[in-house]
Amino acid sequence: MTSTEPRPAPAAASGGPDPVPGVRPRAVLDALPRYAAGRPATVVEGLQSFKLSSNENPLTPIPAVLDAIRDCTSINRYPDAVSTRLRERLAEHLDVPADHIVTGGGSLGALNQVLATYAGQNDFGAPDEVVYAWRSFEAYPISVGLSGASSVQVPLLPDGRHDLDAMAEAVTGNTRVILLCTPNNPTGPILTRDEVVSFLARVPNDVVVVLDEAYLEFVRDPDAVDGLGLYREYPNLVLLRTFSKAHGLAGLRVGYTVAQPNITENLRVSAVPFAVSSVGEQAAVTSLDHLDEVLARVDTLVAERERVVAALTDAGWDLPQAEGNFVWLRLGGRCGAFTEAAEQRALAVRRFGDEGVRVSIGEVDANTRFIELCRSFGARGIAR
Repeated sequence: MTSTEPRPAPAAASGGPDPVPGVRPRAVLDALPRYAAGRPATVVEGLQSFKLSSNENPLTPIPAVLDAIRDCTSINRYPDAVSTRLRERLAEHLDVPADHIVTGGGSLGALNQVLATYAGQNDFGAPDEVVYAWRSFEAYPISVGLSGASSVQVPLLPDGRHDLDAMAEAVTGNTRVILLCTPNNPTGPILTRDEVVSFLARVPNDVVVVLDEAYLEFVRDPDAVDGLGLYREYPNLVLLRTFSKAHGLAGLRVGYTVAQPNITENLRVSAVPFAVSSVGEQAAVTSLDHLDEVLARVDTLVAERERVVAALTDAGWDLPQAEGNFVWLRLGGRCGAFTEAAEQRALAVRRFGDEGVRVSIGEVDANTRFIELCRSFGARGIAR
């Protein structure tokens, strides 16, 4: 077929509309899962509805942040393309050079920049491979597929932890990126420093290892990996962080990566210009300037998490380690029944097929109602 000959139009899907001639998406879209955002709670008369289906901070940003963004009036202008003020403030806070930081539209936007830089297709047109645990953050397979790379999903251990031995064995000559999520979303366990150091020793130094630390501020396990300490030792390690969770800025989309210059100089090429708005940058800088207040709020959420875990454990539930701002219920075939029971109580939770249900830590009243639901439902899933 010559370049001047029209290509045949794709056949219409059964029962669907005729395709627009010449307009068709990339074939990979048919193979990708659809991201499912947490749904709001069902309205139940006489009950306040609570959304526990997204890992959002139920608390508004600290007052100083609300005051700061109220005065942002220059939104008719483009923001600083590389978020200079934020990077310099983060450099001070983290004690790293500012050029080791690349900002992005939330941690997902920052991750997409990593994948755009290091994963896609090799010189012979074959897809690169990205290795990650599964189940983990549900956007991973979507982002990997859109980058042109191929997902290599390694099943979690029964306790919801990464199987690092199996992940190391899954690395091949085609592996370009590895994603480690700690604490793992949606199951909750962390990776320890010793585990990650041992894993990195088994990974070729030309493979980029991303340590996704979106829930870092909620971690209380003293053995948890300190990514900041490790990235200085490993030039192939990238830290992925966000202001969405602890800082309560999910709606403003501010994230960033920390890595050594051999990586950041390439990330800046693929970084989306103006990904962080001027409002988002102002909010993030102000939040860092009042970090004690932010962390005090995080402490209240961690205390609520521990209250929920203790209550469910006392009620007979077997929970995996919970180090994020959520808990994971391994319900299997009872996921649908539990989700329906939650809806009847004006609680929105996040079901993952028949694998489990993730419930975010919310307002005190919401958490109390969730505890009551779990007691009523029963650890064996028998509604009574």
